[in-house]
Amino acid sequence: MKIFEVSSTDFLEDKRLINNALADMASQFGLPNDFVFGEPTSRFGWTFFRLWIKPSLQEAINQKFDDMIRRYKGKPEEKFTFFIADYFQAKGCKTKVKLIDA
Repeated sequence: MKIFEVSSTDFLEDKRLINNALADMASQFGLPNDFVFGEPTSRFGWTFFRLWIKPSLQEAINQKFDDMIRRYKGKPEEKFTFFIADYFQAKGCKTKVKLIDA
């Protein structure tokens, strides 16, 4: 299971956008919402929270967007992280995403 740390300056809005983006994606694959949000903590005007993406959703994302993910540089985990970060930004999020456990 992938665990990401997401940093946001507008937690409620960014969490809503991420939830909607991942829920829409999961429904396209016929999967339940295979992701979970952790409890937020705030420091220095930023809110940090963990996001778990279950292997079934990750695999479906990798298969559907393989051509896009392959274009990123780095190891497979880094490529997936860059893709997810860009995907969230394309959905209107102003977040930073960091992989903390593959």
